[in-house]
Amino acid sequence: MKPTKVGAVMVADVVTAGYGTPFKELVRLLEEHRISGLPVVDGDGKVVGVVSETDLMQHQTRDPEQDPTHVMGRGARRAAVKSNAATAGGVMSTPAVTVRSDATVVEAARLMAGHRVERLPVVDTEDRLVGIVTRGALLGVFLRSDDEIVRKVRQEVLGNALWLAPYAVDVTAQDGMVTLSGRLERRSEMAVQGRPPLGGRWCATGQGAAGSGGSRGLADFVV
Repeated sequence: MKPTKVGAVMVADVVTAGYGTPFKELVRLLEEHRISGLPVVDGDGKVVGVVSETDLMQHQTRDPEQDPTHVMGRGARRAAVKSNAATAGGVMSTPAVTVRSDATVVEAARLMAGHRVERLPVVDTEDRLVGIVTRGALLGVFLRSDDEIVRKVRQEVLGNALWLAPYAVDVTAQDGMVTLSGRLERRSEMAVQGRPPLGGRWCATGQGAAGSGGSRGLADFVV
């Protein structure tokens, strides 16, 4: 089965801001569209940063009595500058963590976990914004129903990878665990081609091919 790509689950209609978008306009955009963050793009549509609710809260909670920036550490200076900024260019987090539309949802999930973000701007080969993918959208892929998984296995594993009829073997799924069982005429038909989706794995099991006299057979697929 082919792994699900980010382009299939992203939202193409993205709310964005420019480098000079005022602070109050950023707040309005988040509130109006009920989102927790948005990408900041330049004149060419390339992502230069991301503004989140955390960035905006940091601006609102600044301390007027805070020590001058020249005696602060590097991280504190950066926070102080952001807290006094009046536009998206000053409050945004940069560099932006982005993902390509042809990346897999597993790769996108790893990026989110590694950078502790809830959304990723999706870019094309020229790093221009083409969409956005959220944590919820990725989780939706992992939470596919057993019936949907069975349909995908019949189409992509049996049909596209093994060139078998969709019902050449029995396919069952329970809690994401897919089992292929049955008897094939030739041992060569037992080879499962390609990488399983969503970080799954193949493991040999089942009956042997007819006339082979062996016990090695088709495979179980674990989503």
